[in-house]
Amino acid sequence: MNDILEKLQYGMIVSCQSEEDDPFNADPMYMGLFAKAAEMGGAVGIRTQGIEKLKAIKQAVHLPVIGLLKSQFPDGTVRITGSFKEVEELIVAGSDIVAIDGTFRVRENLDGPSFIKAVKEKYGCLVLADIATFEEAKACEENGADAISTTLSGYTPDTLSSVEGPNFYLLERILKDIKIPVFAEGRFNVPAEAQKAMEMGSYGVITGTAITRPRVTTKWFVEAVNKGKQLKK
Repeated sequence: MNDILEKLQYGMIVSCQSEEDDPFNADPMYMGLFAKAAEMGGAVGIRTQGIEKLKAIKQAVHLPVIGLLKSQFPDGTVRITGSFKEVEELIVAGSDIVAIDGTFRVRENLDGPSFIKAVKEKYGCLVLADIATFEEAKACEENGADAISTTLSGYTPDTLSSVEGPNFYLLERILKDIKIPVFAEGRFNVPAEAQKAMEMGSYGVITGTAITRPRVTTKWFVEAVNKGKQLKK
């Protein structure tokens, strides 16, 4: 299984996700096409949410796929693959790596690191721990996670912030102390940020919105144009 992680080393992983009324959420095939385009552009792996999208992507590309299922904690914040049932569904669907919420929030009567330990013992699958803090990253490493991703920094109750860019401070601290592969993820929206993460020593970079959510990126440009218009006046 380490061969799968090695295929992701020093590379770009594209997160192909769509939700709710996004037009690309109408058919799982659309995410398969996004994944194919990413592969053609040089991506070494894909990350995706949802069983049907995972299956479509596995048919479309020959790259390792990180699978996950999203839900919510009682406070409304996002939870990444929060139950044994979801882990089983992802494995059956062909997920090469299962992304799991590694925060200290409780699910299945276990916090994230303890849940990851139970998953590793029960299924033996490759686990990417999505974390928000250094302490969570360290605990996930100690409980058997195969890799760490800074995905949830800025999206948990303890880390919610208005910061628009990546949390390079957290990434730097984790890279200094964590021995397993560390992926830079979370608000990496321009190539220069991805380059900086690699220069810092990241195992790889994961980004999605800037590549596979044109409605959002269009909004960024519209807001910039409108701001420029107002300033000109």
